[in-house]
Amino acid sequence: MKTEERSDSSRPAEEPAAPAGRTGHRPDLVAAGVGALLVAVACGVGWAWQRSNGELQAQWPPLLASWNPHVGPGTPAALTVAAAVVAYGPALADRLPWRRLLLTAWATAMAWIFSLALIEGWYRGIARRLTTKHEYLRVIDRFDDIPAALRGFTDHIVVGPPGNWPAHVAGHPPGATLTFVWLDRIGLGGGAWAGVFCIVLGASGVAAVLIAVRALAGERLARRAAPFLALAPFAVWTGTSADGYFAGVAAWSIALLAVAATRRSLLAACASGLLFGWTCYLSYGLPLIVLPLATVLLITRTTRPVLPFLTAALTVPLAFTLTGFAWWEAYPLLVERYYQGAGGVRPYAYWVWGNLAAATLAVGLATAAGLRRTLTATPSAALGALHPRRPAPTAEAALTLLVLAALLALLAADLSGMSKAETERIWQPFYFWLLPATALLVNHLVWTGW
Repeated sequence: MKTEERSDSSRPAEEPAAPAGRTGHRPDLVAAGVGALLVAVACGVGWAWQRSNGELQAQWPPLLASWNPHVGPGTPAALTVAAAVVAYGPALADRLPWRRLLLTAWATAMAWIFSLALIEGWYRGIARRLTTKHEYLRVIDRFDDIPAALRGFTDHIVVGPPGNWPAHVAGHPPGATLTFVWLDRIGLGGGAWAGVFCIVLGASGVAAVLIAVRALAGERLARRAAPFLALAPFAVWTGTSADGYFAGVAAWSIALLAVAATRRSLLAACASGLLFGWTCYLSYGLPLIVLPLATVLLITRTTRPVLPFLTAALTVPLAFTLTGFAWWEAYPLLVERYYQGAGGVRPYAYWVWGNLAAATLAVGLATAAGLRRTLTATPSAALGALHPRRPAPTAEAALTLLVLAALLALLAADLSGMSKAETERIWQPFYFWLLPATALLVNHLVWTGW
């Protein structure tokens, strides 16, 4: 079947695929082993630390989880999806026409997320998740008058005054809660609709990442990454929280900027800016997405989309500020609320590296090996991108820079001290952009039949 191609002089030139073979795979295995060792040490140290004084505030560190192995309605589906992607994913990713590949990857990611969530059954796995005491749907009735709720939003962040918000409402700008308020207004209220919405939008991030990688690093690398993205390990958390929705929005912002930079699309630049502005009002940590966004411009060596992007992006904070919510006033209160709860007890000395072990579990050992290749290629890729007289980055160099930007954003979030535990869930917007590093491995994965 013929693959759809497009001619675009702004896209980095494709490099011929290296011959398959085992040469050079040992360092990748070592990197995967280091990732596994980090997880093992974090589990052992965390288990001992938690049982000595309980201050990690997590039963099974480095994850916020309970040990309860079981099967459920989604178990056969999850096993089937996983086996199908491993068996047929690489061949389909290589042969499907591009648009059909995007739809297939999105649909596969949805099937994977739904099947994992349904191991708990429909009610516990999907319908109940966003209705618990810490979640957004518990406050829908307090937003009957949206402008009034926004004007008083910061009054209820800190624990103490009457009517303080539940943890997740207080811990995010009001854009997150407003999403579910608006769903309720259009007749899609309740936990089931909210859960399905987050899963569908979260899974769409797979298509967004593929579009961005194709625009910046070429179709060959995008196709290589597709099976890994569709079967992402962190999907188990995409189906249990709103963070998958946040990740999807952030991913489309980056993808649309990549399209705007390579195709000179004013509409894509404006849409990217609007989504970035909205992303900043979904989570206080997501302004860090500016690092991958800036890297898109670095790779493409253009500033054409900047003005429409910024104009559109600023409309979101302008609208919220005029309505009565000031992001810069709320964030210090959020920090205070964070340290009133588990964040004030959890030791930075453990979580600053324990978070990275949780991230390793969320992205998988193949990504850990891909990141080794990313870091190895970083000096030459960065030098080439920053040198004004050098040609545009090669496909591998462009992918390296994009992955590196996401990694730096993740590390900034880690060092901030505002991400102590639960990073397997809340760092999903960064994880999406680490998984394409697996595309750098494919020529060396001969033992898997690729």
